[in-house]
Amino acid sequence: MDIRTLQLFRHLSVSLHFARTSLACNITPSALTRVIQRLESDVGEQLFMRDNRSVELTFAGHAFKKYAEDVILRWEKLQGELSEDDVLSGELSLYCSVTAAYSILPEIIAKYRVVHPKVQIRLETGDPAKALPRLVNRDVDAVIAGLPEKIPKHLTFLKMATSPLVFIGPRRFPGILVYKKGKIDWGKIPMIIAHKGLSRERMDLWFAKNKLVPNIYSRVAGHEAIIALVNLGCGMGLVPLLVLEKSPLAEEIVVLDDMPRLPPYEIGLCTIQKKLVNPKIQALWTLAGQSQEII
Repeated sequence: MDIRTLQLFRHLSVSLHFARTSLACNITPSALTRVIQRLESDVGEQLFMRDNRSVELTFAGHAFKKYAEDVILRWEKLQGELSEDDVLSGELSLYCSVTAAYSILPEIIAKYRVVHPKVQIRLETGDPAKALPRLVNRDVDAVIAGLPEKIPKHLTFLKMATSPLVFIGPRRFPGILVYKKGKIDWGKIPMIIAHKGLSRERMDLWFAKNKLVPNIYSRVAGHEAIIALVNLGCGMGLVPLLVLEKSPLAEEIVVLDDMPRLPPYEIGLCTIQKKLVNPKIQALWTLAGQSQEII
């Protein structure tokens, strides 16, 4: 077995989904199946229980996962020790929202590229709610994400920004807002909400605390999609102010007054604690953390 095989096994042991691992690791499902079959033959034990609906680790699989993680960690540490006096090279993979890609990331990457020009940056953008799952699944080396209420012990965060959460409405369609006795009628105003993520969690908690049931028009992925639908007059939304300020539709959107004040949206650079032995990730952390707060 080799490091690549161990990396494929580790990813599959987290995702428990052959198609998802094959897509993330750039290998066909059939090739991945053959790799796992060869690995099980080498180990002499079945590592996964699988059928047409599910994939689960066996007892041997759980034991081998600890071994694989230890070997990969030692390999990454060795690479760092061997390259201490050399110029860093290779690939650094990052994931963040579209807004973070042009508001938070540029300053960090600009510094990184000057110091380590031979490192290739692979950047993926998408729904911020997917950032931490992609990191935990080992799809990427680091992410920019909202800081959860409880930070998992195996993750480390570098706080980059704090943004209030604001309720927004369309400037062109003021009639979308319905009031009752001078207050928002939450049962009648259509709401565009995030499919999942921190802003959705905080809004759900507020509605539950106040025993209100929102009138949900649509559930979407990403704050940018919320702003787009609000602009079209589809309803009211909740987004971080930072996202709204960077949006090309900012002039068409109104920040609503006299709304609930929810906890702010804290944004940070995040990686798995053990991956800081990787010299490319450690270099990113050093540059990004010069004036930031490590959590």
